[in-house]
Amino acid sequence: MFSFQHAQNTAPKPHHEGAFQRVSVNLAGRLMLANRDEFECTAIDMSPGDVLLSSPAQPRAGERIIAYVDHVGRLEGTVSRIADGAFVIQLNATERKREKLAAQLTWIANKHELGLPEDRRHDRLAPRKTVTELTLDTGEKFPCRIIDLSLSGAAVDIENRPPIGTAILLGNMKGRIVRHFQEGCAIEFLGIQSREALTEFL
Repeated sequence: MFSFQHAQNTAPKPHHEGAFQRVSVNLAGRLMLANRDEFECTAIDMSPGDVLLSSPAQPRAGERIIAYVDHVGRLEGTVSRIADGAFVIQLNATERKREKLAAQLTWIANKHELGLPEDRRHDRLAPRKTVTELTLDTGEKFPCRIIDLSLSGAAVDIENRPPIGTAILLGNMKGRIVRHFQEGCAIEFLGIQSREALTEFL
């Protein structure tokens, strides 16, 4: 699951703490220390520049950490501050990755206010495959990236946003566009999906 591929060759983009707006989150994940020991973790708050993780792991200052966090994906960085049972990692990311993370954090912070389809009985799922296609009933296909996914709906980052009410296929799942937001649109599936129906993404 974890990989150090490219990790040693990517120079961190420096940033100053406080340069980015922090968002309070509560997202589960797993992390790996430099010695490859793995631990459960929870992201407590995040910005496009750093993340506060609560974890039983005890890294050293300056140690490289790789984490996989629900709804956000792979994060890589170095430990900049250590507290009791928690630590901050300064993220090593390209500008494009920071922009994507900012969009994801905006989604997480605003999804309730946006009125996006979300049945609280349905857990948000962390898709392994995020790049897919959205197909209109005309047969037109548009590339998109899944930001968030549940058994009842999804949010996708897409350049060409179909009008609200448009019937679509996301992968093999039928749905309709119910909201637009800055990065894309929200989809409500025509029925509650089974986890098996979502296997192409999970």
